[in-house]
Amino acid sequence: MFNKILKILISAIFILGFSLNANCSEQYNSNVLKTGISLSEQVPAAFFGTWRVKSTLIETDSPANFKKENVDIWNLSKQGSVINLENPFSGASASITLDYAGTDAIRFSRKGNYDSRILTDTVELHLDKDKFTGINTLTLETLSDIDNSVIKRVSAKYSLKGEKIAGTNII
Repeated sequence: MFNKILKILISAIFILGFSLNANCSEQYNSNVLKTGISLSEQVPAAFFGTWRVKSTLIETDSPANFKKENVDIWNLSKQGSVINLENPFSGASASITLDYAGTDAIRFSRKGNYDSRILTDTVELHLDKDKFTGINTLTLETLSDIDNSVIKRVSAKYSLKGEKIAGTNII
């Protein structure tokens, strides 16, 4: 059952597993504004659109729990100052929290709680015209039913390669 849940998470995570409906912690919400300007306004328009994304496992402490490779579709969009990430294949969708936005790079994260587990997912992408490369770091912590302490932690790091397949900025 755990492997099935983890595989679903991994698929969703590569639209970034951001299908979790748990609330983000205050530390993520506090980073939305930077010097009075919303970070979402600093995201290059070329990041928005539909991408074919290939993820390849770089390292993990739990090879049985993480796929070696995965291909997904990400649809990155923005409504107002909220950035959404959707996967039309899995149906997963979530708003993302930006940690950084620059002229050709963004870093975003998500932290979700469910079933006595906490999933932390951080993605850093570097844009090059109609392609991007990046790193996706995942940490899954299992909590004790007794005192909510972490009793198990597994992690993985993936390289990401994206190719834009739809959107106004296709070159």
